[in-house]
Amino acid sequence: MEKPANSQYPIHQLLKQRWSPLAFSQQQVEKEKLCSLLEAARWAASSFNEQPWHFIVATKDNPEEFQRLLSCLAEGNQVWAQDAPVLMLSVAKLYFEKNHTENRHAFHDVGAAACSLAIEATSVGLFIHQMAGFDVSKAREFYNIPEGYEPVAAIAIGYPGEPEALPEKYQQREFSPRQRKPLESFVFTGRWGEVSPVVSLDEAK
Repeated sequence: MEKPANSQYPIHQLLKQRWSPLAFSQQQVEKEKLCSLLEAARWAASSFNEQPWHFIVATKDNPEEFQRLLSCLAEGNQVWAQDAPVLMLSVAKLYFEKNHTENRHAFHDVGAAACSLAIEATSVGLFIHQMAGFDVSKAREFYNIPEGYEPVAAIAIGYPGEPEALPEKYQQREFSPRQRKPLESFVFTGRWGEVSPVVSLDEAK
């Protein structure tokens, strides 16, 4: 199943093809491909090259670890994420190593790493679905995440599955069209809320 982006302007095909499915095949993800995804994340940009990202990984070939991470997810996410062969948890280091001051860009940089991971996944036929719905306290306890580090998102990774295998309400989400706000709603010039002439439809005529 494909759900290419209906973009206002041309974008790279990998960006058009990337989306977050709920239906995953139980086909295992090859170790080499998984390492390539993590390598892509490793080379993301970060403030002062701090690289504040960490990833906790659980694969189905280790059922105990997989169930442990799965149990951290919100119940609604467990319904479909249990079929994905790989689960991850991204974690941000909240301080700079060089002077131990707050790194307020840490979440941004972890997101950038996750984006690189997602695009690399798309390039090799894999998909990822990032989730805000997980129990932060449970994850912190289960994985002994220390102070100064914060769980950011849960991530399911795998090959696309059959949407028809999902419960009906999840099928509706899977088949619903993708939507994004228009550029004019969030690109400004001059002052807040003033549409930038860069993206203004009037200017483009």
